[in-house]
Amino acid sequence: MTDTNEKAPQQEGAISDFGIDTTSRSTGEALRDYVAKVKGGDLGALPALLGLLVLVIFFSVRSDVFLTLNNIANLLQQGSGIVIIAMGLVFVLLLGEIDLSAGTASGVAASVMALHLVRNGNLMEGMGDTVFYIFVVLLILAVAAAAWMRLWVGAALAAVGPVIMLLGVPPNPWIEMLLALTVGTAIGCITGFLVARVGIPSFVVTLALFLAWGGVILQLIGQGGTLAIRESKVLFNVANGNLDTFGSWALFVLAAGGYAAIVLTRHFSRLRKGLVAKPTSLVLIQVAIVVVLSAAGTYLLTLNRAVNPTFVIAGVPYVVPIVLALLVIGTLVLDRSKYGRHVYAVGGNAEAARRAGIDVPKIRMSVFVIASSAAAIGAIVYSSKVGSVAPSAGGGNTLLFAVGAAVIGGTSLFGGKGRLRDAVIGGAVIAVIENGLGLLKQGAAVVAMVMGLVLLLAASVDALSRKRAAVSGR
Repeated sequence: MTDTNEKAPQQEGAISDFGIDTTSRSTGEALRDYVAKVKGGDLGALPALLGLLVLVIFFSVRSDVFLTLNNIANLLQQGSGIVIIAMGLVFVLLLGEIDLSAGTASGVAASVMALHLVRNGNLMEGMGDTVFYIFVVLLILAVAAAAWMRLWVGAALAAVGPVIMLLGVPPNPWIEMLLALTVGTAIGCITGFLVARVGIPSFVVTLALFLAWGGVILQLIGQGGTLAIRESKVLFNVANGNLDTFGSWALFVLAAGGYAAIVLTRHFSRLRKGLVAKPTSLVLIQVAIVVVLSAAGTYLLTLNRAVNPTFVIAGVPYVVPIVLALLVIGTLVLDRSKYGRHVYAVGGNAEAARRAGIDVPKIRMSVFVIASSAAAIGAIVYSSKVGSVAPSAGGGNTLLFAVGAAVIGGTSLFGGKGRLRDAVIGGAVIAVIENGLGLLKQGAAVVAMVMGLVLLLAASVDALSRKRAAVSGR
């Protein structure tokens, strides 16, 4: 019979062989490890967070309006559309691909949504017979492409679009938003199929579609035309409405409490299993900071921020829970699912992923479906904010700011590195720059130049950190 004392060294040796770290670290050791990781080139979102802090301080000093409650709420509402589109683009960038058509794809989704609303559900009349049937055929082809690649969720969602169009479903704000989402999903199916199955480089495909979808928007709306959606209270309130005081605090309890529960449960679970974990003191400080900041933000947003004293504008904007929900769902998908592991694997080394049995074409197609679906949601939020859809919808700086948000936040353009929170952090940087320069009466030229320099700086930091990581062997 084997002695128990003989088993222990064997188990420890096995653990050592498999590289499982069961050592505990003090707070000082954890901080030194983090500093070493940063020096080794693994910067994560640190540059963006530091840049955001500097920008907030700068604009606070230069403008008395910047930190007012009304402007803070406007920042949340104005930047949410770009943040949502950027979240979808993170999936594409993780594979080292690019989607230049995400902006105009969002414009097509918004145009179809608005046209269905103003034409009382009769898209055939709004589009014209020829354009209507061509559009329906494209949606059906998108469904077929997704089914061929066995992307069943994408196929099912894209199939809803032609059904709504052919049946002439009456207008309803929820139907309009669903229609926009299905159009975005179908566009992603077409884009992903051309990249993943046909084998056309994503830069070429999405550049061509960027131009094509821009033409579709112009065809649907008309030169100089505008489709108003502000008549629909539900659609208009997506980006302009606010939760009441009870709803705001309920959101705080759900979001901050949920975050604390997940982080602490995961931490103490690792401790019970003997796995390496952060010092408990650091985890508690991390949770406390998030809870305190969330409580302070909720309290401030529940105060009346109306400029006119005869009105009351208070509560957390609706876009906040929308962005939080997408952030939580997307983070769980990337960090806690088999699909997320496959995305990182393909982005890190596509050939190694293929040899490991991962369906690389399917993963490659799926990220474009996610990106275009997110672009459609972003289009709903952006259209709600301005109250209408114009021929320029999704054009201009929409794509550039969305890609910039992901890259500025820390997502690598080379693939394999990035988190969904990068889009939120980078989107906050872009929103602060645009808003702050606007308060300082700076024109579009200055905004464009500053945005370009910030994006170039972020790309440079990414490239240099990768070189540093390669040298240090991380």
